[in-house]
Amino acid sequence: MNRYLKLVNFEFNRFLIFYLVLIGITIIGQIIAVVGKAKQYMNQANNAIFTEGMSKIAFIDSYGTMSFINIYHNFWFIAPIMLCGATLVLYVFFIWYRDWFGKNTFSYRLFMVPTNRLNIYLAKLTTILLFTLGLVALQIILIVIGDQILKWMIPDEYLTEFSLMAISNYDELGILLPKSILGFLLTYGGGLVIVCVIFTAILLERSYRFIGILYGLLYGALSCFIFFIPMLFNAFIVVDYFYPLELFILEVIAAVMILAGAIWIGNYLLKHKIRV
Repeated sequence: MNRYLKLVNFEFNRFLIFYLVLIGITIIGQIIAVVGKAKQYMNQANNAIFTEGMSKIAFIDSYGTMSFINIYHNFWFIAPIMLCGATLVLYVFFIWYRDWFGKNTFSYRLFMVPTNRLNIYLAKLTTILLFTLGLVALQIILIVIGDQILKWMIPDEYLTEFSLMAISNYDELGILLPKSILGFLLTYGGGLVIVCVIFTAILLERSYRFIGILYGLLYGALSCFIFFIPMLFNAFIVVDYFYPLELFILEVIAAVMILAGAIWIGNYLLKHKIRV
């Protein structure tokens, strides 16, 4: 356990500088989005009321009130989220391949560490999970801060109260911040399964090189097929035989099987097939 935690700490520190840069970009970008949108709205209100002689009620009827929901489609707000997401997706691959293709090849020393090689797999997986949850927590904090900034900059009569839970009703942020604990577990649990499948596909490629690419692709396709078996079976074989809850349980079981299989195959490859 101690060596596993040391590996997690090691992997975390290897990406920490880039992670802090992502955090900085997200904070700056989203604060700019909130302040910029608030100023734009108030300039519009002041121009309509004091220059054009429109009443406050007429302005609100025409342009609506301001809420944090008005901000989340702003480029400066959504771009950092997309950047962080894309970076983490790339890092799922980079966290393995840099051990072989970095400036100083590190894979030999890493795999010679006196510990169960599965700990290397789990440490990398834990690192990805920590980075993801850290960015989600940061986003929640920034939404709360952004909403408070709006309250400071915009008078109450122009402002619609915002609930953090309301954000889950809107597209991308609904995926980022699910409504319920169950939704959260399903979203991020599903993401965890996908990451494990990718990890194992990478290890197949590293173990068998060129033919390993084919093995990795076939393994990924097989994992997808296993996940969709319950739905395909219910749609084409028994035709709506299962209740929605039963189908949901079968899908969860399939996902757990894929997760367990990915970790088991990854462990086998690390112990018996991987080349350094």
